[in-house]
Amino acid sequence: QVQLVESGGGLVQAGGSLRLSCAASGRTFSNYVMGWFRRPPGKEREYVARINLSGTIYADSVKGRFTISRDNAKNTVYLQMNSLKSEDTAVYYCAAGLVGGIGAQGYTYWGQGTQVTVSS
Repeated sequence: QVQLVESGGGLVQAGGSLRLSCAASGRTFSNYVMGWFRRPPGKEREYVARINLSGTIYADSVKGRFTISRDNAKNTVYLQMNSLKSEDTAVYYCAAGLVGGIGAQGYTYWGQGTQVTVSS
């Protein structure tokens, strides 16, 4: 069982930066693929980024602006978001799974989400 708690969301102006954190419980954190997803207002949940032993993969919409990283000693995954745009406004969720990938079905555990609002 893994419990995930996101933090770091908030209101930021376009062009600004935020860093999201996701703290995970459990002793097997390093075994999991960790992902970030988001749900923009009125839209479906969408993939943002994921990190595993092979490296990182980003959605085209955030490539070059967002960076996902993890600290296995702290059981924490991060999402550094730079050059934020109004279209980045969404509830951001972290997720953990043994399969991972860009589909939500690859993740078993989900956080409660944190709101990111980018004002233009």
